[in-house]
Amino acid sequence: MPLPLVGTAWPPEDQRPIFQRLNEWQAWWSGDPDALRKAYAGGTQRPSLAARGGVAGAVKRFFWGESGTSRQGSTKLHVPLAADICQASGDLLFAEPVKATVDNDKAQERLDEILADGAHSTFTTAAEIGAALGGTFLRVVWDESVTDHPFIDSVDADYAAPEFKWSRLQAVTFYFIVETRGQVVFRHAERHELDANGQGVVYHGLYEGTASELGRLAPLTDHRATEGIVVDAEGKVDTGTPGLAAVYIPNVLPNRAWRKHPVGRNLGRSDLDQLEPLFDALDEVYASWMRDIRLGKARILAGSTALEDNGLGQGATFDLDREVYEGLNVAPGAAKDDALAISQVQFAIRYEEHLETAKELTRLILRTAGYSAATFGDTGDGGGAVTASEVHSRDRRTTLTRGRKERHFRTGLERLLAKLLDIDRIVFNGPGAPGPVTVEFPDGAQDSSLETAQTVQALYSAQSASTQVRVQMMHPDWDQADIDEEVGRIMSEFSLSDPDTIGSNGFNLSGQFGQGDEEPSFPTDSIES
Repeated sequence: MPLPLVGTAWPPEDQRPIFQRLNEWQAWWSGDPDALRKAYAGGTQRPSLAARGGVAGAVKRFFWGESGTSRQGSTKLHVPLAADICQASGDLLFAEPVKATVDNDKAQERLDEILADGAHSTFTTAAEIGAALGGTFLRVVWDESVTDHPFIDSVDADYAAPEFKWSRLQAVTFYFIVETRGQVVFRHAERHELDANGQGVVYHGLYEGTASELGRLAPLTDHRATEGIVVDAEGKVDTGTPGLAAVYIPNVLPNRAWRKHPVGRNLGRSDLDQLEPLFDALDEVYASWMRDIRLGKARILAGSTALEDNGLGQGATFDLDREVYEGLNVAPGAAKDDALAISQVQFAIRYEEHLETAKELTRLILRTAGYSAATFGDTGDGGGAVTASEVHSRDRRTTLTRGRKERHFRTGLERLLAKLLDIDRIVFNGPGAPGPVTVEFPDGAQDSSLETAQTVQALYSAQSASTQVRVQMMHPDWDQADIDEEVGRIMSEFSLSDPDTIGSNGFNLSGQFGQGDEEPSFPTDSIES
């Protein structure tokens, strides 16, 4: 049976360093202070760090690794820039729905129907989490009790144990925790692989183990989360179509950290990779800034004689509204100032120093992650209007990163959507996929109507585009019938009048100038040769 053996460790021993980094990126993406403390306070060991003098020294360099012994409690502050970066990645790719086409009308109609049922939201979610964890898995699932068609579901990278050959996904096992009872953990294992004929098959298993071990294999009927899965005697579901029912979509490649790891070299690179110390430094800057604000509150130091005695055992208080105080009758130069002096203490708030440091760290983080500052609202133009061309220029770095991510998603989606239509044909009697599926991403920055109109006007003046092409440019969302109708209106409104009808009764210009005669009727002797 291809499912893992009883007692197999989880995560897999050879992939523990990978899962360790995934947990670290998860902590930064989620922004959970407790997760950040856990990631660094306990000493997350990395081989590269251990080789340079041990883990303890590395942990001390992290702001979130400090124990924090202040009696006032933790004053650490987290800036969710990591979450902003990952969210921007998902929005850049799928803020507008992708266009998936197949060369068959019935198949196209069926594909549009399936994608309209939440697929684009799934893609956006997968892209955001994939930016944090370095990649994401998409799979085709179907449940006739839920929908009348197959649909696409995303699986995060820290739920999967993939297997690659020649940098291509050959098999993957997903592990989902379905219940925890004290120390006992129930996991649903779902393995996607190919049979001897290249057909996609899916194995299902239920494991009863611990947090670090899969444990024993139990019947699927032992848990409500898996009791409804119908499998054959071997515990598998045959998709009946070629190819895996799951794909892996890397965020960006190559992976710098795991280049020599047999599995990690095939995985994508997180947008947060190598940025952990910078995120930590940014949090420390903002925490220091907030500390300045707390300490910068005005405080009053009052001498003992300025306090009102509340009686034996009741202490003394200072009345902030009191206007007159009695001085002490002592010799000049005596210690009366120390006894009665009322002074104000207010520390400086280092606003500019903290702000400039935070700005520089933010710019460095965004540049290393592959994004332009303008993508996150830092345009530097004073808030004035900008054209789409200017947006493209300022977002050049972001555009390049977006293009790299699009290529990975396009390849994965085209394979998966073709598989989805094939499964729809087998399970739901759909039309299937008679040919390949093509996926197109929309342009990230679109011109305004005024800018498009100016472009169309320039094409008209240069006589380099037909009326139909110009209408298509102005209205890219119109179908061919709407375009033809608009072209007809334009031709009707801007066509020339018949010369014979010019004037109240017409001048019969065609008759006067001999229209249709071989020789012109107008005199030609006045024309100099």
